[in-house]
Amino acid sequence: MTAADPMTPTSISATLKRGLALFGVALALACPAMAAVTIGADDARLQYTGRIDFRQPAAPVLSWPASTIAGNFTGTSLAIRLDDRLGKNYFDVYIDGDLARPRLVAASQGSRSYRIADDLAPGRHGFLLVKRTEGEEGATTFQGLELADGGELLAPPPRKARRIEFFGDSITSGMGNESPADGPDHLGKDKNSYRSYASITARALDAEAHLVSHSGIGVTISWFPFTMPDYFDQLDAAGNNDTQWDFKAWTPDVVVINLLQNDKWLIDRERRVQPPPSDAERVRSYRRFVETIRAKYPRAYIVCALGSMDAVEPGSKWPGHVRAAVGQLNGAGDGRIGMVLFPYTGFNGHPRVAQHEANAALLTAFIRRKMGW
Repeated sequence: MTAADPMTPTSISATLKRGLALFGVALALACPAMAAVTIGADDARLQYTGRIDFRQPAAPVLSWPASTIAGNFTGTSLAIRLDDRLGKNYFDVYIDGDLARPRLVAASQGSRSYRIADDLAPGRHGFLLVKRTEGEEGATTFQGLELADGGELLAPPPRKARRIEFFGDSITSGMGNESPADGPDHLGKDKNSYRSYASITARALDAEAHLVSHSGIGVTISWFPFTMPDYFDQLDAAGNNDTQWDFKAWTPDVVVINLLQNDKWLIDRERRVQPPPSDAERVRSYRRFVETIRAKYPRAYIVCALGSMDAVEPGSKWPGHVRAAVGQLNGAGDGRIGMVLFPYTGFNGHPRVAQHEANAALLTAFIRRKMGW
């Protein structure tokens, strides 16, 4: 993984001084820096995917995990300009579809330019910018691109015809999936939503994905004062707020709900809810949220998933709660709801990439069968 370099005024000045010292004033004046072609963030040839805040079209805001910007361009270099609120976000930029070699951007707080590539072959290229991190790392304003002198932004890639939306917690966000197996798994640098089971499944099915997920969130209770029923309809993922997503703007063919891991911990282990809800109350809360999603998307196929952390360990009641809710909904006449369990592997941390890949394979096969994809 290659880290992109921030192009700050200080670093540019230092580089120029070193150049003057080495090559002389005359040479420096004879070889001025090449002018960049600036592309605004509101250029129609850029392709955005995710719940992007376009209330200021020239300054769109990315806050949800796995939000993406794609484009095609000509020229030998690419830089992006970001204004990050907290300086905690991480992005990957993929060039020419090479998913094995992302260019990592560790965003600094404030407005900066980041050199992504400056050694590309002349001609046509493509890029994909992906927000690895989630709302708890804050939001980022995209301010546009800088191409080499003579470079041009081309028509965007064709949009995918299929759409999947995921509602989940840290598992869906990819918390800790790039951590070592024996290392801490809460660090932002090791969170990669683009390598979570959700994004992997979407790529396998050639579908666009929206990830509406937040680490620590639950249906009945979370590690913070709001739950997914409070949060799922927001435009801005940075905390609990009053922004509203337009559900008519993007309609999924498939919805995947993978929640209750935090409910399991907080109700059964931490005992934060007193008296604890009965089994029937747990089923009812989960069913209510599924019904809320169904009301938003009457035609979507809904997958009620669970796992692969200890909510699905042997003896856990929580798979039964999901199964009961799905059975009740099927019995009430909704035949477009199914269930997938990601098996417990005995690993007690957040799933690593290999586990996400295995879970994605199960989910991909299930969706293929149900949707004929």
